[in-house]
Formats: sequence, C-alpha cells, structure tokens
Amino acid sequence: RQPRPNKSFTEIKQWYQRRVRASDQFDCIDFSDNEIKRLDGFPLLSRLSMLLLNNNKVCRIADDLYASVPNIQTLVLTGNNIEDLSDLAGLEKLTKLKYLSLMRNPVTTKAKYRFYVIHHCPSVTVLDYKRVRLQERNTAKKMFGGRQAKKEAEKAKTFVPGEPVKKGPTPQDKEAIRAAIAKASSLDEIRRLEMMLSSGSIPGF
Repeated sequence: RQPRPNKSFTEIKQWYQRRVRASDQFDCIDFSDNEIKRLDGFPLLSRLSMLLLNNNKVCRIADDLYASVPNIQTLVLTGNNIEDLSDLAGLEKLTKLKYLSLMRNPVTTKAKYRFYVIHHCPSVTVLDYKRVRLQERNTAKKMFGGRQAKKEAEKAKTFVPGEPVKKGPTPQDKEAIRAAIAKASSLDEIRRLEMMLSSGSIPGF
C-alpha cells in the first residue's frame, strides 16, 4: 500500500525502502516483448544478475545504470533501437557484465562496432553470442586505446553545425550488399547484411 497523506518524510522513506527490498529478490528479470524505450529508473537490484529485454524499443541507456544493477552479468538487448556507439556509454561501468547481446540493433551495423564494445566493456567475454578472442581485444586496444583514438571518439560524439549531412547508401552500395547476401555462408551473416541494407548503414562497401 502507498503511504497515507501527511506522513512524515521518515515514514515515506521507510515505505520506499520496504518496496525496494521487496523488489530486490530476483536473480533474473524478463522484460521481453514490451514497449520499453529507456533503460533507466531501476531501484537498487543488487541480486540481479540477468536482465532480458528482447524485442523492445530501447534507444537510451542511463549513464548511472551501474548504480542500480551493480552485479549484472547477462544483458540481452536483442531487437531494440540503439543506433549510435555513443548510446552504449551506459554499459561501460557494468564491471561484472560478461554476456551481452545487441543483435538486431542498428548500432551493430556501425563500422568497428564489435571492437568498440570490446574495448569499452572489457569485462564482456561473449558478445552477440560469439566469444571475445584475445586477438580481438588487442585490435580493439589499438583502435581505441591511444590518445588520438580517444580524440576521434569524442569528435564522433559531437555534432558541429554546418558539417555536411551524410547521405544514405547509393544504388551501387545496395547492389553490393545484395551480392554479399547471395554469397553469405551463414544465417547470422545474412541477417547482419540484411540489417545493414534496411538501416541504410553499409560500412565497408
């Protein structure tokens, strides 16, 4: 029950703490197939180790998410609307995160996406259901570990008025990716290429 009107601050605080304690009893919470747009507003869930958010509309991750779910180890965000690498900043302080899925998000079509996540989320050992290899970590460090790389990353996050807006893929780009789909050797590769085509982001072509 909610506290009655005219209660003291102490009584309201005690009521809230009871609610939080009651919610902090789950190891896993499944929020799949909803309309969630932002990953924020959680109470402290210190026991939570797995959070499932398949097929939502998540496009923002709170910078202070780590304070609410400090022990999260598995985070599944398959099938959401995360678009830019900078939108993943809220994951960087999840120091116990091991298993992360961002499949079927537009951000996965960005150039160097996988290396970016590997570098900025070093605790992750399995990304998009593929184990992170030592060679990938070394490559990610070279890409994003130096001073110049950090400057470029900050520059990429900043919009400068007057800069030309990047145009979508040309017909030649689309034809090239369709050809790549025809030659793809796995279902995962076909899905990745199809997402590139539908999102209009076609790095490497």
